[in-house]
Amino acid sequence: MSQNEYTDPKTGMKIRKLTELKPTAAQEYQEAILHRVDHFSQQRDSKFNSFVENTVVGTLKALLELKVKVDDILGDNKEKVYDITEKLLLLGL
Repeated sequence: MSQNEYTDPKTGMKIRKLTELKPTAAQEYQEAILHRVDHFSQQRDSKFNSFVENTVVGTLKALLELKVKVDDILGDNKEKVYDITEKLLLLGL
């Protein structure tokens, strides 16, 4: 049994401790996705070579870059803007 696992004696249920995420995990994940997009867009013999697929990949790349720039611009106000946007979206549903 690992250090992050606990077995409840009454129910026998195994409970695991959630891992903690680094503050930079989201940024690293976005950079990895952008790197993959660049890698596949530069390959000429890949299965992603069709016009439609390249358009979708290019659009996703542009959206991710836009999100990173907006996050940089918002800085500390990012969470407030996300909360307001979330409330507006939920209000519209």
